[in-house]
Amino acid sequence: MGTITTPRPGSATYAGTLALTALTPLAWGSTYAVTTEFLPPDRPMFTALMRALPAGLLLLAIGRVLPRGVWIWRAAVLGALNIGVFFPLLFLAAYRLPGGVAAVLGAAGPLFALGFAALLLSERPTVRKVLAGVLGVVGVGLVVLRAEARLDAAGVIAGLAGAASMSAGTVLTKRWGRPEGVGALALTGWQLTAGGLLLVPVALLVEGAPPALNGVNLLGYAYLGILGTALAYWLWFRGISRLSATSVAFLILLSPVSAAVIGWAALGQSLSPLQLLGMVIALGGTLLGQAPARPARRAAAPPEPVRPTAWPAAETVPDRPAASA
Repeated sequence: MGTITTPRPGSATYAGTLALTALTPLAWGSTYAVTTEFLPPDRPMFTALMRALPAGLLLLAIGRVLPRGVWIWRAAVLGALNIGVFFPLLFLAAYRLPGGVAAVLGAAGPLFALGFAALLLSERPTVRKVLAGVLGVVGVGLVVLRAEARLDAAGVIAGLAGAASMSAGTVLTKRWGRPEGVGALALTGWQLTAGGLLLVPVALLVEGAPPALNGVNLLGYAYLGILGTALAYWLWFRGISRLSATSVAFLILLSPVSAAVIGWAALGQSLSPLQLLGMVIALGGTLLGQAPARPARRAAAPPEPVRPTAWPAAETVPDRPAASA
């Protein structure tokens, strides 16, 4: 594995890395606005494919490094969890769960990440981080939920499975690190390409042939592919390599907050006082989730058996004076 310098929590370097990584979910928050305003309707799988595969191939061309050995299957697993499985589940939940329920289920991702980190990274979940995860779900719920929202079993399962998939991918990315001499850019290209290739048959089977695209569509896909995917995922995986996996996972709470703000600023959507309160709570959960992770306690080593003190060898015992009569 390559040696990666991890900044100390509370340092300026740590804060800078955290801020850069936070740009990723903020950029992901623009996906809804770009999709509704620039992309052809009702083509979620094609959109997912266009986000992942061209961006992955572009990063592969820039990095000029292909996975080898054990990293062939590792890149495939990470690409599936973070891209190829996550994207379809995300869109399935969004289509079957009106009223922002899918976003609330996605906000459960940090709680999944706490569980995966305990299993795979020996990071003991703290009360503070669990509370932060609960606050995140409540805050996002206040931002996106509507009174007419109804639950759909398949949508709920897809939403929770999608959140679990990306959380597992985030934690495994931290656990496996990167090969010696391979940077975050190349690792991002591997995952996007693997996930994009997995999406090709899904998009063809579900939606058929690609739609005809105009200039506005191409502009939207260029934005999503370059800024919303290639650059955003590079910052995301770079952050995972330098920060704790759970700290990065909590940043996902910024995505629905960003989407609500962009909808208000760019699409003329209104924000109620309850939504503003939800934003404050979600931001509070994000900040609370940045507490340093505690390593799991290891079982105390059994005490060594007490060995009897060895007597000196016979030839080293000093002569004793003979007892008097």
